[in-house]
Amino acid sequence: MSDSDRFQQVIRNIDEANGEDPNSEIVDGVAQPKELVYGRRMQKWVEQLDPHAPEALRIAARSQHLRRWEIPRSNYPMDRKGYLRWRTTLYAYHADRASELLRARGYDDDKIERVRTLLQKRNLRTDADVQTLEDAAALVFLEHHLDDFLKRDDIGEEKAIDIIRKTWKKMTERGHEAAVALELSAESSALLKKALAG
Repeated sequence: MSDSDRFQQVIRNIDEANGEDPNSEIVDGVAQPKELVYGRRMQKWVEQLDPHAPEALRIAARSQHLRRWEIPRSNYPMDRKGYLRWRTTLYAYHADRASELLRARGYDDDKIERVRTLLQKRNLRTDADVQTLEDAAALVFLEHHLDDFLKRDDIGEEKAIDIIRKTWKKMTERGHEAAVALELSAESSALLKKALAG
């Protein structure tokens, strides 16, 4: 089997796993499994940011939220400590699930470990691929989820601005350029400008 065939197969396996998500998102008028949609958006942004993205980075992008619904946020205290514990648990969980799929397709230990490093966001500031993954996640959030985020009852303008600023700080200049070029709703666009002006 060629490397290209193996890559396509593992992407299909990731999509099959995420296709079991009981939660859905409406895309072009059709309900689709939420994490399946997310994985596709992540890979699209990674490849847009880095047209020569290595295989491990593309796999990590596609499996960034692999079977995320199995560890819901509601399992943890609804405070910052609970949120951070949830995120840390998810990093390891996604890495474990991706490792299983890669191993089943015959990937070697080095490639599996590289995907694990990316999914666990190790060396964020010094590893260019980890940073590309972080930029992609921020762009998916801004482009597809900011509007819904702003409608939540527990999110006021001040809190939303704080979260946007924290997200922005994690991004590179390349990510910033992509973000300001996004076609956002009037509300999200105004809030982004307000956050960045502060």
